[in-house]
Amino acid sequence: MKLSHIPLRLATGAFILNAGYSKRNLDKDSAARMQGMGAKVYPQVARMEPETFGKLLSYAEMTLGAALLAPFVPSRLAGLGLGLFSGSLLTMYRRIPEMTLEDGIRPSQQGTVLAKDVWMFGIALALILDRNRTKGSSVSRAA
Repeated sequence: MKLSHIPLRLATGAFILNAGYSKRNLDKDSAARMQGMGAKVYPQVARMEPETFGKLLSYAEMTLGAALLAPFVPSRLAGLGLGLFSGSLLTMYRRIPEMTLEDGIRPSQQGTVLAKDVWMFGIALALILDRNRTKGSSVSRAA
């Protein structure tokens, strides 16, 4: 892991791990609300029991957070997981009409919760696209 990746992975990893940890004992109504929002974009989610959905969401977030925090997980792999996660949240943001204002881009009050996840997508891209360059690399470095 590159030194420059540490702050990116610590910030997102701790945030996502905490979010997943806080969802581990969701009540049925809270799980159903989250499931309902997800089902608007991913219809197959509606077939699950709300409690099962809540548990799976919790475990998935805790797993992703732990992967981002674990120094032995390659940054590209952690970035790919983060990109899939944040990309799915941004997809929900774009596809649920009440998340944006009339222009379809700027977030509504309700949409701010998902729109803010654009920072996670940017971090994912940075982790995926950053290449380790060796001394004999054919890529020239700008001075």
